[in-house]
Amino acid sequence: MLKGQEIVEFKLSELENSFTIGAEYYSKIFIENIEILKSSKLQCSKLSEITSLITDGDHGATKYQEAGVLYLLSESVKEGFIDLNVGTRFISKELNIELKRSQLKPGDVVLTKTGVYFGKSAVVPINIKVANTSAHVAKITPNKEINSYYLSMFLNSKFGYNQLRRRGIKVSRPEIKLIELQDILISISTKKFQELIEDVVLEAENIRNDFENKYKAAERLLFEEIGYDNENKIGDQINIKTYKKSFIVTGRLDAEYYQKIYERVLDHIVNNQHDILANLVHISKSIEPGSNHYDEEDGLPFYRIADYNKFELSIPDKNLKWSFIEENLNLIRHLKPTKGTILFSKDGSVGTAYLLKDNLNGITSSAILHLNIKNSKIVVPEYLTLVLNSELVQKQAERDAGGSIILHWRKEEIEQVVIPIVKYHKQLEIAKLVDESFKLKLESERLLSIAKKAVEISIEESEVKAISFIKSKK
Repeated sequence: MLKGQEIVEFKLSELENSFTIGAEYYSKIFIENIEILKSSKLQCSKLSEITSLITDGDHGATKYQEAGVLYLLSESVKEGFIDLNVGTRFISKELNIELKRSQLKPGDVVLTKTGVYFGKSAVVPINIKVANTSAHVAKITPNKEINSYYLSMFLNSKFGYNQLRRRGIKVSRPEIKLIELQDILISISTKKFQELIEDVVLEAENIRNDFENKYKAAERLLFEEIGYDNENKIGDQINIKTYKKSFIVTGRLDAEYYQKIYERVLDHIVNNQHDILANLVHISKSIEPGSNHYDEEDGLPFYRIADYNKFELSIPDKNLKWSFIEENLNLIRHLKPTKGTILFSKDGSVGTAYLLKDNLNGITSSAILHLNIKNSKIVVPEYLTLVLNSELVQKQAERDAGGSIILHWRKEEIEQVVIPIVKYHKQLEIAKLVDESFKLKLESERLLSIAKKAVEISIEESEVKAISFIKSKK
């Protein structure tokens, strides 16, 4: 009757503490994880024993502003790096001083402790001099016994993540409390090995900076071609419109729609060769099966807006049940995006574009449109994707979808988005820069993966084998 089920027996006296008695806490994978750590030749210490501070970010209703002190959200914290392209806001200097407890400085380790982005860790780099963070992010200040980069990689490894996940099992979504973080066991490697891990992570960081710089160079080339200066902001100027030139033409009476910045962007586009998006791509929609068809453990991957940004597609935390797939097999086959499709969000974080380099084994939510280029001799896929993610289109999205709490960009409006068409050889030049930038991104991620695996090898086998592994992979 119990065949195939996982059973681990414990006496009451063998329980680790008096407040965690859920069966999931004592799952076999979690128990084995702890046993390997304790049996390793490396010293084990609790996180509280090797840190001078474990706290988290602001729990209040934070007031954001256009510029100021960087304020990290959990979306920014990735495995081994902080991504300033997503999940960032700004707060005033005065509020930053008030939120002294959650102020970040270079060398601090940050860890996502709740929600979709749970269990990811990175080190605050030297180029982030002043920053603050939210309640969903833990701030860990290591003492001299442990290297920040090594600690972060340990937390990202299976030995760190499994402990976090073990304590983060909750009914609705994962969450680990600060008091639970204190008991996380950390393997302490030699200073030499810790510094080697730091070297690999910093090399990955440098390559990532090169990736971002190359992508920005592609954007600059686009702007230069149409004579657009994205540094010259004039969005706060008064714009006077007659009823005939406003509502009669656009059907909009909200003042935000007629900001000068929107007109300025469109003027630069239409003064050059251009076309509307509907003439350049086929636009199709996916479906929204409903949460009753979701499965978190097994099924066909179901991609939502939170699962991608302009630089990457993440493994989704939701799948569609196989029973639903079987019942709708022909529809599912039709909805699977293929290589060359541009995923484009119309709800929430509107206007985010991502170009698929391979067929996608999964389907997307109805909030993500599929754009397929009609003629690649007129517009290059990489070029169009960059344009869609640039300020040239983002301002059009902001204008059309503004004025509501949850942003929604109607398909009819998206079809009318104005796209600059620069000379074809310039498109190819821009596309080459984009491709080169993405290759650098992959190399940066590869190095971080090597660092994480090396930490695991040092625990399971030895530091000597871990060092040999690094040398063989670099």
